[in-house]
Amino acid sequence: MRRYLFPVLAVCCLLAHARVQAAPGEHITLCFERQVVRPWRTLDGGGLNFELLSEVAKRTGITFNYQSMPWKRCLEQLKANQVDGAFAVSFNRERMTLGAYPGVSPGAADPQADASKRMHVDTYMLVRPRGSRLDWDGKSIRNLDGRIGFQLGYSVGEFLRAQGVPTDDGSQRSDELAQKLVAGRLAGAAMGGGDAARLMRGPHGKGLEMLPLPLMEKSYFMVLSHALVASRPELAARLWDAIEQVRNSPAYRKREQQELGGRQLGSRAGRQGGSQGDGH
Repeated sequence: MRRYLFPVLAVCCLLAHARVQAAPGEHITLCFERQVVRPWRTLDGGGLNFELLSEVAKRTGITFNYQSMPWKRCLEQLKANQVDGAFAVSFNRERMTLGAYPGVSPGAADPQADASKRMHVDTYMLVRPRGSRLDWDGKSIRNLDGRIGFQLGYSVGEFLRAQGVPTDDGSQRSDELAQKLVAGRLAGAAMGGGDAARLMRGPHGKGLEMLPLPLMEKSYFMVLSHALVASRPELAARLWDAIEQVRNSPAYRKREQQELGGRQLGSRAGRQGGSQGDGH
């Protein structure tokens, strides 16, 4: 009997190992805005955000299930723990109730998201009808005759309200803002840098102007549900660490430089630690 013991144990160990190897990996459901925001993402899974997350999945063994939806609904589902996370989400204090940001301590007097764990940095630009006197000097909006539009649920609205300007958040898409600008229904619009650049190249571009100074630079994060972080804090840390590692990898940095066309984004946001937080 003893001479058969080792082969039997070896077979059992091999079978146990096979079961472990064959076990399906963990699945994480992430929602994102149903909007093309180049170069970061497209609705068919293209763009730098998806490239970064694809590499994160390889490094962590996590499978990401993506759900596109209107931005406000995405944030509502995050808050209700109906999804495991959302991307790309900018930081402000009010959004701490929606989900967990990397590096944020809820009890801190001045909570800040950890910019080293960001997915990317982008700008908000001010767009006006061609020939308008609307201006932005880096500190204040001047010569405003009407409302500044922005997309529903976007955090730039907080910035505009702090400027004391009248706003309009009745648009879901940047194309709707462009149409309102051309029709004279808005005096200006605050748009993400990628959206603004795309519109300048499109059919509305001849009737619009993009002011040269950004309204703001913002860091964008993967925000995880409070339920996931409470039950699996080590998983949350692993995901955020992997995002930092991939974003800083030579291969990804090369891809980002190619897609951005040499634009240098994020220097100020990086120095400030991401206090401003694509999106949104």
